[in-house]
Amino acid sequence: MDIPATYRAAVYDAPGTISTKIVELPTPEPAEGQVLIKLEFSLLTHDPLRTHSGVCHSDLGVMTRSWALLPFPTPKDQVGGHEGIGEVVKLGPGAESAGLSLGSRVGVKWLASVCGECAPCKAGRDGCCKKQTISGYFSPGTFQQYVLGPARYVTPIPDGVSAVDAAPMLCAGVTVYAALMRSKTQRGDWVVISGAGGGLGHLAVQIASRGLGLRVVGVDHPSKAELVRASGADHFVDMTQFPRDDGGEALAAHVHALCDGLGAHAVVVCTASNVAYAQALGLLRFDGTLVCVGVPEHTPEPIGGSFPAKIINASLNIVGSVVGNNEDAAAVLALAAKGVIKCRSHVVKLDELTSTFEQMHEAKLQGRVVLDLWA
Repeated sequence: MDIPATYRAAVYDAPGTISTKIVELPTPEPAEGQVLIKLEFSLLTHDPLRTHSGVCHSDLGVMTRSWALLPFPTPKDQVGGHEGIGEVVKLGPGAESAGLSLGSRVGVKWLASVCGECAPCKAGRDGCCKKQTISGYFSPGTFQQYVLGPARYVTPIPDGVSAVDAAPMLCAGVTVYAALMRSKTQRGDWVVISGAGGGLGHLAVQIASRGLGLRVVGVDHPSKAELVRASGADHFVDMTQFPRDDGGEALAAHVHALCDGLGAHAVVVCTASNVAYAQALGLLRFDGTLVCVGVPEHTPEPIGGSFPAKIINASLNIVGSVVGNNEDAAAVLALAAKGVIKCRSHVVKLDELTSTFEQMHEAKLQGRVVLDLWA
C-alpha cells in the first residue's frame, strides 16, 4: 500500500474556543512497538473506503480548556479526537509481538497508552495509570487520516461491525460499560441513567437493558424521549417537568414510585450537569450506588446534597468510573457484533467539525457524530 508523504488533519487552532482548522501534516514513522494506522474501512454495504473518527463531548472539553481535571492547557494546533477505526499499514520494530500484522483492523481509544506495570494497570484500572497518555490532548488524536498507536494497546475490531458503529464504542461504549460494572447491579435491578439520550447515555441504556438485563429509567430532556425509549428504557422521565429548587424531592418521589417504591439500585450520571449530580443521591434506595461518569465543565462543584448523614443512614455509595480497559472495550465490541447494541450516529465531513462542536455546545445533538475524514 502506498503511504503518502503528507495527509489531512483537523487541529485545535485556538484552544479555549470552539475552533478547528484543516492542515496538511507529514506522515510519521512508527517507532519501537508502534503501528501506523490508516483510519480506513470498507462499509458492510461495500461503499468506497472511508476514514472515520467519532466526535465526543470530551473533545469539546479538551478543545475549549473547560475541564478543570486536565493538568495542563491543551496545546495550540493539537490534533483532537479519540475514537478512531483503521487498518495497520506499517509496523515499527517489535510491533509483531503484539499479534498485529499489516491489514489488521484496530481502534484507537481515549487512552492512547498506559504503562501496563503500575498497580492500577495490573488491577485493570487503566484510567488511573499515572503514565497514561490521552488521544487528542498531548498525544495526537484521531481527527486525521493517519495516526500512530502502541501495538499492544490498540483495540482489535471484530468482523461484522462497521467503523461507523465501532468508533463510538471505543469511548462512549467502553466508558458506560465500565460504569455499569462499577455499579455492582445484578440482573433485574433498577438503574437510572441521567442524560439517557446523549452519546454516552443512549448506549448505557442499551447495554444495561439488552446486555445486562437491568431495568432502566432514563432521565433527559423531552426531545430525547424517542431515542431513550427506542434504546430499551422501561421508563422515560422528562426532567423539565420537575422543579430544580426543591432539592430534587419531586423527581425523587417519581423515580422511587417507578422503582418498586424503593428507588433505584444505581444511578449512572452520564451528563456533564451539576444539577443532575445534586439530584442523583435522592433517586437511590438503601445500599444504592451513584456512579460518576459525566464531567461538569468550568469551576468544579461538590456533589450537591451529599451530606454525610444522608449517605450513612441509607448506606449509600458514591464511586467514580474513568473510561475502561481493553477487556471492557472487547466486551462492548462483542455486544455490538451480536447486534445487542448499536450507536445512533450520523456522519459529517471533516470540514464540518467546528459546526458540529457548536451544535454540541448548544446541546442540539442526539446520539453520536462520526467524522468522515476523506470526504
